[in-house]
Amino acid sequence: MGVLHWYVSSTLKRVFPILALCIFSSMLGIGILAPILPIYAESLGASGVWLGVIFSGYAISRTFVMPFIGRLSDRRGRKPILAVGLVAFALTSFAYVLADSVISLFIIRLLQGATSCLVQPIAQAYVGDLAPEGEEGKWMGYCNGVFFLGWGSGPLTGGILTDFVGMNSAFYVMGGLNLLAFIGVLIFLPESEKRQKTVVAESSYREALSGNVTRGVFSYQMGNSGHRAIVQTFLPVFDGLTIGLSQSLVGTILSVLVIGAAFIQIPGGKIADRFDKRLVVFLGGMGVLVSMVVLTRATGFWMLLGLLGIALVGDATSYPSASALIVEEGRKYGMGMAMAIFNISMSIGMSIAPILAGWAADVWGIRSAFYFAAFIMLVFTFGFAGFTRKHTGSDGGEQPAV
Repeated sequence: MGVLHWYVSSTLKRVFPILALCIFSSMLGIGILAPILPIYAESLGASGVWLGVIFSGYAISRTFVMPFIGRLSDRRGRKPILAVGLVAFALTSFAYVLADSVISLFIIRLLQGATSCLVQPIAQAYVGDLAPEGEEGKWMGYCNGVFFLGWGSGPLTGGILTDFVGMNSAFYVMGGLNLLAFIGVLIFLPESEKRQKTVVAESSYREALSGNVTRGVFSYQMGNSGHRAIVQTFLPVFDGLTIGLSQSLVGTILSVLVIGAAFIQIPGGKIADRFDKRLVVFLGGMGVLVSMVVLTRATGFWMLLGLLGIALVGDATSYPSASALIVEEGRKYGMGMAMAIFNISMSIGMSIAPILAGWAADVWGIRSAFYFAAFIMLVFTFGFAGFTRKHTGSDGGEQPAV
């Protein structure tokens, strides 16, 4: 067992830089678009409604395509799908330059959302295949750290490129990075041999979602991604109306939150491996809930940053534990399916939560958006606790709830 553990760990250490480049390049591409896509869409004549539709298109296509790609990677292998995905993501990145109407921009956004399903979730599944038992939190923490680092670096990169070189340069850099990752995958990445083909052949998404742990993680991920989307959408408006912060200070807060989350993932992964993962997720969710309630009373930059820091610690600490739980489930029915479920729940939360929070803000005021974020964290975190609770069986042993 010790020799096997060493072999798996050494293999993962060898291939992780390539997988990290895949995750970083895809997430950097998403982040790069954040500051420039609204401007680009408006230059093509997009209304406010169309702007929302264009942004949502990415998550919508991911939600529908992800289940097929996750299952396919379990059956056919990670490497070919990852390689195709990186080329496709690069091509859709270059295609932004060719957009000449709102409709064409929306179609490109849909296509890029679909191609992203072949990159980041598949790279995560590859890491999940090789993560040694007892180190799931550690390695998923590394994955999540790269995820947030790419996402957080994107807006700054996109803004600088647009200001000094031109908007099209951001699209070329986004595509070029993914082509670089494709070359790395083609040359250096072997196929993952730990895909449990026999189990996968007999598994289905219905069976996977019948497991209480998978249901619990799905619930928590929807709430947590929903709260993130609400903060990103409404924090600039809240700051401008109630605190009077400049856009540069608002941007600083958002960057600090995402990049800060990247660095907390590594110690968060170690916490996941040492303590009860379910308790860590629950406490993290409660931290986010408290932050969403009290931040509406912030009166200045530092107070707001400190209160959002509570959410940052709760979110970034619980995320590796939730990821590790889904890795453990993936060993039963397929890692590709597991990561697909994990990412589908994220896409659903990010698509629906801002719309409902916007409705609340229109009816009751901007602070209601953050109260709604607290509400969904309450519902979905307790949903997680309910699904993953344990009870004592008749034989005195601990058994999962049914």
